Amino acid sequence: MNSEDIPFYLPQGNEADLFQHAWNNQLPVMIKGPTGCGKTRFIEHMAARLGRPLYTVSCHDDLTAADLVGRHLIGEQGTFWVDGPLTRAVREGAICYLDEVVEARKDTTVVIHPLTDDRRILPIERTGETLKAPPEFMLVVSYNPGYQNILKGMKPSTRQRFVGMTFDFPASALEQEIIQKETGTDEKTAKTLVKLATALRVLKDHDLEEAASTRLLIYAARLIKSGMNPGEACLAAMAEPLTDDLETRNALMEVINISLPRG
Repeated sequence: MNSEDIPFYLPQGNEADLFQHAWNNQLPVMIKGPTGCGKTRFIEHMAARLGRPLYTVSCHDDLTAADLVGRHLIGEQGTFWVDGPLTRAVREGAICYLDEVVEARKDTTVVIHPLTDDRRILPIERTGETLKAPPEFMLVVSYNPGYQNILKGMKPSTRQRFVGMTFDFPASALEQEIIQKETGTDEKTAKTLVKLATALRVLKDHDLEEAASTRLLIYAARLIKSGMNPGEACLAAMAEPLTDDLETRNALMEVINISLPRG
């Protein structure tokens, strides 16, 4: 694949090398990290580098095993079987990425267990078929540890089936480079937004449930680059998404207004 076709990703450490070794050795990968820190972009980047198709599933409370594996449907010619994204990934030797896997129902995650040990198989009970995953297939899951509780956490028996890596927001210099590369904004704006994010992240676990993500910084930079007033851009792309509480939002805007250059 042409390097221009590979989604941009700026490594923070050895995560690309670790992912490559895991794929070479047919090992499943688990990625932990806060919302908007680059987990999904990293998977897209690595899938493109490896030349493998990518099936991404955004997990939620109503996700069923059938949503992953497949189901019988009724059409004009009668009943027919339709593969789910996990089954298609196994058949094609693709990468299947289960985003925020802890949001899925517990009975759903059980279906991935046979794919995460030496068997590397996917039994399809409704058709009686058992698929053997080819060497190119890889299962990747991610979640935000900050959301974990007794009901939402990943069971230890499931976690220990994966090679794990932890992501966090990039160091300031890297985050600035990412913002400039993603948006084409100038160095001054990118540097200001990173300093602002650093100030807002101090409020995490005090006034905010979530920290200001790199994704939100990119949104703000795009709005500013398109000609929007920086204060209004940061309100729309950072303060509003971080809280529904008016008092907290106003406090965030005070921090934002102090951080933005005058004039």
